[in-house]
Amino acid sequence: MNGQISEDGTAVLTIALDSVDTKVDLRNVRMRFLFFETFLHPQAVITTHLDPAVLQDLPNLRRKEVTLPFSLSLHGVKAELSAPVIISLLSNDRINVATVKPIPILMKDFGLEGGKVKLEEAAGVTITPLAIVSLNLTFDRTTPGSAAPLTAPVVAASAALEAEGNFDRAACIGRFEILSRTGSINFAPSAAKLEPSSTALLDSLYDIVSRCPDLVIEIGGHTDSQGKAAWNLGLSEQRANAVSDYLLGKGIPETRMKVAGYGETQPLVSNDTAQNRAKNRRIEFSVVN
Repeated sequence: MNGQISEDGTAVLTIALDSVDTKVDLRNVRMRFLFFETFLHPQAVITTHLDPAVLQDLPNLRRKEVTLPFSLSLHGVKAELSAPVIISLLSNDRINVATVKPIPILMKDFGLEGGKVKLEEAAGVTITPLAIVSLNLTFDRTTPGSAAPLTAPVVAASAALEAEGNFDRAACIGRFEILSRTGSINFAPSAAKLEPSSTALLDSLYDIVSRCPDLVIEIGGHTDSQGKAAWNLGLSEQRANAVSDYLLGKGIPETRMKVAGYGETQPLVSNDTAQNRAKNRRIEFSVVN
């Protein structure tokens, strides 16, 4: 997390969503890939403007409550919100900004309901479509005694961000299962051409496969039941091959990938609605040795 208040009162707080920490490794991975989709939207950004006129009496009061309008950019959506905050002048070079009460954030306002459904299916739980957020931030002047911008120190999230180096077998298997649920590998209709929107997730897949060097993975293609079964079988294999070719082009050896096409034979749900058919059109990843 990184924040800064500029001399004109513009304040920006940037939160790296990959730093989400639930204290459980694979739960963190689910949050990143299924809910926040950090391969597409890596940050949440809060922006506001502090009016000098409103804060001119802060040196005397030392502590003041103000209602602060702000914008929140999250998951590709920007919304205008406001919240009461307490601004405390701790010293000439340090201030504290804290929310008076938790701020409710509705998932539907930021296009996160689809991620909620994916999380519920992956974990077998029911999730309330509302987040309650509190902030308590301390800003230090960049150069004490000067008029330079006030900066919040970067807070490292070493427990939550992906560790460097290779994953163990259990971590690899868990990650492949989660990647299979994203629904973010897309193809042109009735074709095996990868859509450009798939690149971000495929690059994340490449990183994970690279860090599971002792494992061979199966790339399995699946379709819905629309059309002839033989056509769907061939299309599913072609789509799995397209993913394999992408990873091969990034440097993953062909010997580490097995391609399989299952057509319409292994549906996740019935093919009775457009939404269900979309779920059945998918690429799945699994470990074969």
